[in-house]
Amino acid sequence: STLHARLLGRSRLQLVASPAYLHAHGQPGAVADLAGHALLGFNEPESLNRWPLVGDDDGQLRVRPAIAVSSGETLRRLAVEGVGITCLSDFLTEADRASGALVPVLSAQTLDVHQPIHAVYYRNTAVSARVRSFVDFLADALQAMAWMR
Repeated sequence: STLHARLLGRSRLQLVASPAYLHAHGQPGAVADLAGHALLGFNEPESLNRWPLVGDDDGQLRVRPAIAVSSGETLRRLAVEGVGITCLSDFLTEADRASGALVPVLSAQTLDVHQPIHAVYYRNTAVSARVRSFVDFLADALQAMAWMR
């Protein structure tokens, strides 16, 4: 490959929904209760629809989303608008959780699963000073973020 990836950090995965959705449809009290809810997920890859809840043989719950999209940002917006429950990385939902637009769902049953965050850039014999400097800046800036801890 002509690409190089540098791990910058990890961000926790958790289930979230809007207070309006939970008010209208009820707060699930157990993992089995998710069967009665609108689940929002990814159309591909299928591995993104494994939620950090005790479930199948691999230790995570495989879900079949009622609505599947290709963008985490789209899932975040759908959840904020009260369409259903989704599982996203903390870096995508931090501001919404802080404002109360999204709230955690099934926190006590959620496994401690983190998603890696990489900087990906073209590999060549000598990475330019600008690219190296920018990736170093990103690594330092991300380590200062609350959701990275």
